[in-house]
Amino acid sequence: MKPAYRRWIFIPALILVPAALVVALATLRSPPEKKEVENLDLLVETMTLQKQPERFRIQSQGTVKPRTKTTLSAEVSGSIVSISPKFIPGGVFDKDEVLMRIDPTNYTVAVEQADALVRQRQIEFDGADKLRTKGYRAESEYASAAAALATAKAELVRARRNLERTYIRLPYEGMVLSKDADLGQFVNPGTPLGVTFATDVAEVRLALTDQDLAFVALPDAADIARSGSAAGPEVRLSAVQKAQRVEWDARVVRSEGVVDERSRVTYAVARIDDPYRLHSDGTPLPIGTFVSASIIAQDTVDVIRVPRGAIRGADELIFVGDDNRLEIRSVDILRTNAQYAYLRSGASDGERISLTAIEAPSNGMMVRTSDDDVRDAQRETGKDGEKLISEAGGGD
Repeated sequence: MKPAYRRWIFIPALILVPAALVVALATLRSPPEKKEVENLDLLVETMTLQKQPERFRIQSQGTVKPRTKTTLSAEVSGSIVSISPKFIPGGVFDKDEVLMRIDPTNYTVAVEQADALVRQRQIEFDGADKLRTKGYRAESEYASAAAALATAKAELVRARRNLERTYIRLPYEGMVLSKDADLGQFVNPGTPLGVTFATDVAEVRLALTDQDLAFVALPDAADIARSGSAAGPEVRLSAVQKAQRVEWDARVVRSEGVVDERSRVTYAVARIDDPYRLHSDGTPLPIGTFVSASIIAQDTVDVIRVPRGAIRGADELIFVGDDNRLEIRSVDILRTNAQYAYLRSGASDGERISLTAIEAPSNGMMVRTSDDDVRDAQRETGKDGEKLISEAGGGD
């Protein structure tokens, strides 16, 4: 073959062979994988609101104090000749038990003298009465004898009363708070002897704000005026004793009837029966204990409860609509505690709110929710299940 012909055959071959190779490689290459478009909207956790009845517990605190407290003082003068072994701080005594005795010698003598004088004045009066009956004495002499007899009897009553005052005792069962006099000490009327208090009941003053009073039905003044106290709401007192939390039952029996001018609170008084458990079982509640109080409201209220952390600012919640768009809305908060906020209005049953803290939320902002991820997973599970069933059916 001539060189010219070979050239014309070789040139087209150089062009066609590489082109054929390119086409063959393109045919054999697998198509590129398709990547799903990733949704970059913020993922938030949501909560569906639900209205439910709530009975609130109003929290307060106070110090346990005795209802009856007595500062003992001497009513007569003399030396203290005996003291009960129970008359020490913390000592428990019975009603009318003798706690202390002042030397009665002078007062016993005074009683005997007054009694003798009464007998003498009685004889004089009887003689004057007989003479007046017979007409030998004037009415003035009879009246003078009668007055002397009455005076002698009054002195006898006073002497007996002073003798009784040498016994130091109280008309209640109680405990000694402090002892201010001791054996052999000479005392005068008014000298402090000690401080005691009754152990039948104790009381706690509980401060309540005006908002608290909306849920607590305190006894009114008319009920207290008729009986001195009235049955109010139940109270649960608690305190830490010996590294353990202990609780006691109490009840509000009255309010102090005035609003404190400085703090603008009203004080309710809760009563605890037998705080030292002298006549009942249980853990004693000593006077002076600082306790927390939980007052149980008498009525229930229909409210929506949301976590306290979901509240933005003072009264805003972030609502998530059905289209996953945000709406920032103010709500009417009835009450809050450390865990929850209770909504009176501004939200409805079935609405969703965001529990996730969003740095800069705005109305209309699109988000993803955990509910959406669950639904997507359920749809994927459904598709896989259908595919597996189809494959199993084809095998049959």
